[in-house]
Amino acid sequence: MARPPGGGVMSQARVRRNDWGSIRVPDVGSWTPTKAVSVVIPTFQAERTLPLVLAGLAAQTYPAHLLEVIVSDDSPEPLAGLPEVRPERTRLVRGGASWGRAAACHRGALAADGEVLHWLDSDMLVEADHVEAQLRWHDALDHAVVLGHKWFVDPSPLDGLSPEEVRDAVAAGRLEEWFAGQDREAHDWVEEMYERTDDLREAGPRAHRAHVGATASLHRALYLEAGGMDLALKLGEDSELGYRLAECGAVFIPDRAARSWHLGRTHVMRRQDEVNDYNFPFLADRIPDGRVKRATAGRQYAVPYVEVVLDVADLRHADVVATVDAVLASTVPDIVVTLVGPWASLTDERVAVLDDPRLDTRIVHASYVSDSRVRLVDTFPDQREGRSPATFRLTLSSAGWAPRPRALNRMVREIEWTHHGLRSALMPDGSTARLERTAAVQRALRVRSASDDLDDVVDELFGSWWVDGPETGWAPSRSLSGARLPGRSGAAQDPAALPDTEGGDRKERAAAPAPGAPPAPPPPSRLRRTLVRVRNRLRSHA
Repeated sequence: MARPPGGGVMSQARVRRNDWGSIRVPDVGSWTPTKAVSVVIPTFQAERTLPLVLAGLAAQTYPAHLLEVIVSDDSPEPLAGLPEVRPERTRLVRGGASWGRAAACHRGALAADGEVLHWLDSDMLVEADHVEAQLRWHDALDHAVVLGHKWFVDPSPLDGLSPEEVRDAVAAGRLEEWFAGQDREAHDWVEEMYERTDDLREAGPRAHRAHVGATASLHRALYLEAGGMDLALKLGEDSELGYRLAECGAVFIPDRAARSWHLGRTHVMRRQDEVNDYNFPFLADRIPDGRVKRATAGRQYAVPYVEVVLDVADLRHADVVATVDAVLASTVPDIVVTLVGPWASLTDERVAVLDDPRLDTRIVHASYVSDSRVRLVDTFPDQREGRSPATFRLTLSSAGWAPRPRALNRMVREIEWTHHGLRSALMPDGSTARLERTAAVQRALRVRSASDDLDDVVDELFGSWWVDGPETGWAPSRSLSGARLPGRSGAAQDPAALPDTEGGDRKERAAAPAPGAPPAPPPPSRLRRTLVRVRNRLRSHA
């Protein structure tokens, strides 16, 4: 769904974090659906269960003229055709260059005509009002991701039944009777998360971890905005998509009224440890907020956890280098730096080298052009134009102040604990370090009006807070510049006489200020502390 100029759709509920309880939807059976939905069924050798699944869909209460079904076949030996008992508007699409569930889902999504996509696995037998239950949320919110409820059951009670009998039983509401008396297995870890978080209402920014694609629905536009399925993933694709949907501002809603029966246990449930071992590196590379998966220091990943942005135009190279080096020395390992500057102006035109008007820009460029953690861009990456590639974006308004090694980790840890969407550090010179949660900014952009201040909307949806920079680990950038390493020329030395570089000598050098560095930061001023408190009080009472 395209966003109107200057903001989102004002008729939508403004959901705080993931507390979807503020959304008002009609009871099942009491409303008139208007949105077209495409149920996408990825299949792989599902000849036994697919006819039953389609039979269940043929009995849905959702209007037939608004419901289409796309069977996306990923089998090595393609399906010969579709069974006779199926929804009126059912199509079959077959494999392309990529294979796997992600590829099958994506092919189905691209072929879909519906405004809403509804994923449904080929072993999911749904109750008659399953689609209707999920779709009512999408009338209220264009960034809802609805998760259906399911029980895992032994499919043997269906043995010998025809698709016609299954369709009629679904229409009559008799599925519960068929599975009565046998063990029902819940999706344990999902249900445990629901129980801990009041059905995700208190899950905050981590609600996406419950995203399981066996039965789920979302606006097609939201799916495409998030980038669609990652076709390189053969397992865990629903978890990874859930993270990117959250980054787009999605709200995750488990709907227990959308009931279904999973015919048999999943591949994941049967081989849980092996699946986890396989998924670990793939998901660690793509999902930054799984911090346990990124416990190894010094590693870089495809998707960073924190992006730091600094506009270097008209700044002295010494300040920029000191600030960027301090950021890269942070104890937050998976970090990238985006430097905005007139890099295109750095031509090979003859110039007096030391009198070059672009000297500062040239030195900064040479300092970081080969560092894979630093990106050099010509225009400021505004989140209104496109979301940050990282979970958090830290924008520095100047290069005068920089974080000590643990300061960024503290800032990120506190915004994680509070579920806030914005945290700002105020420096003695009035400059700021502004840490934005990408998901919060993207949600705010969806729902704000043209007259709304973006920060006010972020605060309303997620909360925000101001802190004093020096009190939370920020210092004048050039005071953090390390001393140069001593020379290594001269005669070979006796190894027994070498200094303990891991002990006292190094600590003494680290404690000494760099030559020419400005003095240590002054203690926090009473005025600055008061200003920070006032800003926080205004936010909390707004």
